[in-house]
Amino acid sequence: MAITATISVPFTSPSRRTLASVNSLSPRSTRSTLPTPQRTFKYPNSRLVVSSMSTETAVKTSSASFLNRKESGFLHFAKYHGLGNDFVLIDNRDSSEPKISAEKAVQLCDRNFGVGADGVIFVLPGISGTDYTMRIFNSDGSEPEMCGNGVRCFAKFVSQLENLHGRHSFTIHTGAGLIIPEVLEDGNVRVDMGEPILKASDVPTKLHANKDNAVVKSELVVDGVIWHVTCVSMGNPHCVTFSREGSQNLLVDELKLAEIGPKFEHHEVFPARTNTEFVQVLSNSHLKMCVWERGAGATLACGTGACATVVAAVLEGRAGRTMT
Repeated sequence: MAITATISVPFTSPSRRTLASVNSLSPRSTRSTLPTPQRTFKYPNSRLVVSSMSTETAVKTSSASFLNRKESGFLHFAKYHGLGNDFVLIDNRDSSEPKISAEKAVQLCDRNFGVGADGVIFVLPGISGTDYTMRIFNSDGSEPEMCGNGVRCFAKFVSQLENLHGRHSFTIHTGAGLIIPEVLEDGNVRVDMGEPILKASDVPTKLHANKDNAVVKSELVVDGVIWHVTCVSMGNPHCVTFSREGSQNLLVDELKLAEIGPKFEHHEVFPARTNTEFVQVLSNSHLKMCVWERGAGATLACGTGACATVVAAVLEGRAGRTMT
């Protein structure tokens, strides 16, 4: 689903500071025949203006015309999600710097007083020969290298902006390097995430490598409990755990994620912080994962995290190479 809306915020630009395929839920745009409701919220100089939603209208009927409107003082955006991992998308092709600051992105991501999202994504002009550049601010204002579900939403948004049809692909410059998403005939988006990075210092993690320069099923003490973790980078750092001391298989529904997640994210052995996947093995081809994302907290899905989880499961011998 995609939602289009406008929000009035000052335009300020901040200073600048890969293994599996995933499918996209096809976004739908919205057009309302009802009066546009308005409400003010706690952030000064900001006003949210959103039209009511309809999921029956095709993308082409409203989004292009909406995004072409250029009223002064209004930020035009669309909202997409990949498996519930949701983002505000902003057309930023006319500038090499994001139209809003990281602080404003935090306000937009607020689920009670803003639009609500796991992050804000900007479509910027390409550099180094790429078609586009992708930058993203997390809901806490930090800037990650890349985002798997985010780049799928990015691809669908670009297709909408450029009025592209059928099967096509383009090159995207990200903080994790070159990414090439492919929009398929059925509207789903497939992304080659590239090879995983396993060398401990490149993940990065200060945990000692125990298998060919990689950290595989190593012990990590978090809040007095020993967890067994495997560290993987998909262009961004991940810590994957299937078990802790006294339990050989996690029951992820019983985890107090909001309590334990931040303690992994900010653990001293992860100098760039980390995304953390807590994984329950259901079978050799079926895993159940919950994720605490660096900079966004608990999210409903994580594309790079799904890839990292598959890598870790294979390295630990817990599952096959193809899995749900």
